[in-house]
Amino acid sequence: MTRELFDTAIIGGGAAGLSAALVLARSRRSVVILDGGAPRNAPAAHMHGFLSRDGFPPSRLLEIGREEIASYGARLVPQPVAAASGDAEAGFVLTTVEGEEIAARRIILATGVEDVLPAIPGAREAWGRFLLHCPYCHGYEVRDRPLAVFGGVPGAVKHALLLRQWSSDLTYLANGSPVEEEDAQLLRARDIRIYEGRIVELLLDGERFVGVRLESGEAVPVEAVFLRPESRPRTELVAALGGTVDAAGFAQLDASGRTSVPGVWVTGNLVDPRAQVITAAGHANAVAMDVNADLVEDDVRGELLASRRAESRTA
Repeated sequence: MTRELFDTAIIGGGAAGLSAALVLARSRRSVVILDGGAPRNAPAAHMHGFLSRDGFPPSRLLEIGREEIASYGARLVPQPVAAASGDAEAGFVLTTVEGEEIAARRIILATGVEDVLPAIPGAREAWGRFLLHCPYCHGYEVRDRPLAVFGGVPGAVKHALLLRQWSSDLTYLANGSPVEEEDAQLLRARDIRIYEGRIVELLLDGERFVGVRLESGEAVPVEAVFLRPESRPRTELVAALGGTVDAAGFAQLDASGRTSVPGVWVTGNLVDPRAQVITAAGHANAVAMDVNADLVEDDVRGELLASRRAESRTA
């Protein structure tokens, strides 16, 4: 049985994946998007910083995006990819979790990252609503309210100093980690309170967030907590194809998003975990153009080789 061969397979159907698909489909390329249906921003009711779509539900953006790419003939397969094999010369084969095999000349990975949340009660329930990560995404909506920053993780002090721009009522929760005197001076200079105790629970009362409980039993009343979580990249397929990833799991890339595997690119939060929706979509557009240019070169090489073979047969 001959598999249909797509010019490009895009793994991940979030804003980045759909944007890449749109550019390639409009370039008259055959495109398939494979998506497991678990976008990173699924807990968020609204997205911000996207010109003309500020405050728009991210789920609605994806719905519109799927309609747009379908209108240009792109195919959506609502399954995650379980395995990948092949190379750019012979073609890649992707196998979904349900056993469907997809063949493609090029691959774009837009699978994003997994945010690792602290293992404390209430964290998962509060994530994306009251436990937040990005002041530029959520700061304006909680401006001038009592806020806190989850400390004890890399970059937490800088995160607190940044967040002070949105609220003067700010608490730094050290979470049992020592606060260096230099950092303490910076926090105090901005009138940011410091609590040293370990966090044991995020307190929710139905649909309300009422604060943070410390190991001492003390409850710190705040209306939202900001956290810089560890971001684990979903780059297993890069590694499976023989690509290079660093100690944190991020793929080795060039400036265009190409991995060390010829024919495989990454985009979106796999390039920058802090990228907002509009940034991820913009990067994906540029990646799609690079992929199309690579396919053009491949098309020309193939046609030139075929022409030379034909000439040799008639010589």
